[in-house]
Amino acid sequence: MRDRIAVFTVFALNGLALGSWASRTPALAAQVHASPGVFGLALLGASVGMLAAASVSGRLIEQAGARAVVAGSTALAAVSLVLVGLAPNVPLLAGALLVIGVSVGMLDVAMNVAAVAVERRLRKPVMAVFHAGFSFGALAGSLAAGLAAGHGWSPARHLGVAAVVAVAVLLVVVRAVPGSRPEHAETPAVPPGRAPIRRPVLWLLAAVALCSAIAEGASSDWSALLMTAERGVGQGAAALAFAGFQLVMALTRLAAPWAQRRFGPTRCLAAGATLAAAGLVAAAAIPVAAVGFAGFALAGAGLAASFPMALGLAGDAGKRGDGSGGERELGFVTAIAYTGFLAGPPIIGGIAQVTDYSVAFVFVAVVAALILPAAVAARRSRRREEADAMVGR
Repeated sequence: MRDRIAVFTVFALNGLALGSWASRTPALAAQVHASPGVFGLALLGASVGMLAAASVSGRLIEQAGARAVVAGSTALAAVSLVLVGLAPNVPLLAGALLVIGVSVGMLDVAMNVAAVAVERRLRKPVMAVFHAGFSFGALAGSLAAGLAAGHGWSPARHLGVAAVVAVAVLLVVVRAVPGSRPEHAETPAVPPGRAPIRRPVLWLLAAVALCSAIAEGASSDWSALLMTAERGVGQGAAALAFAGFQLVMALTRLAAPWAQRRFGPTRCLAAGATLAAAGLVAAAAIPVAAVGFAGFALAGAGLAASFPMALGLAGDAGKRGDGSGGERELGFVTAIAYTGFLAGPPIIGGIAQVTDYSVAFVFVAVVAALILPAAVAARRSRRREEADAMVGR
């Protein structure tokens, strides 16, 4: 139980860090005197850092263990929060955001490896519950940021306090995080030396995570703009579209383990893709504000389990004969998924610029629907691998 609580807390800390600095972007832009275009380029540093870190984290975790990487990356994230808050100009802000991207990218992979270890100990799927911790942490960080801004706190003061809280909580839970330096197995579950890039099942699971990342990022970043620009909703009310999406996603993730045990991951992914696509199409095609809010809530429910289930299945695909393994596989899938967070916003923005937000969200719905065939194909590919392994024995 202690390891389960510890991993949930680490996920929440990751979400808290994101919600803390991302919610202070208006104040940060004013602090460094950046125009929207220049500030957007500075923000790109965080995405680049996350992608770069995720691509190498798997091997680092194999060598040092998930616990050590969780501790180191969380400490680095706390330091980078302070640097973001103190940044006096755009270049230093971009550098600080690059560091926070690297730390969060490493933490993402390490905490998911630790979550897989808990799943294996419990022998039941609980990955989505941990991702709910991230969602609740992000909501808490956003609320705290709103309170800090409302009381006139500068980004430096607010993010400094957030960093201290993160380190203090980390010190309490880090010893219970699973994943000390792993012992290498003598009987791997897949042929020795077979890199993740050569396994079709991992590419397909990465496609699931990628589509989920694009749809989730678009709903988070552009839902309020759709509601204000094309549904006539005020800015305050439009923010409810984002809040509803995130809240429903977090609550659905709490129920996802039961659904996965009852129906299996492939059926859950297929049903979620269908629900998300239907919700996004409704929000885009029906020019009624209430339908828009409901549509984004449905999308949150449909997308809730896609990303965590894809990572859980990737970890399972890398399981060795002694029960360890999966670090490189998780890093591979996570790195590809991050390209969705990196490329998704400009793609959606470009479509909206040429057409409108409604057409852009129809495109997002199509992307969400692609989770279904990718999940089915991943299951078939995994079965072929298992059959080949049996023949090889």
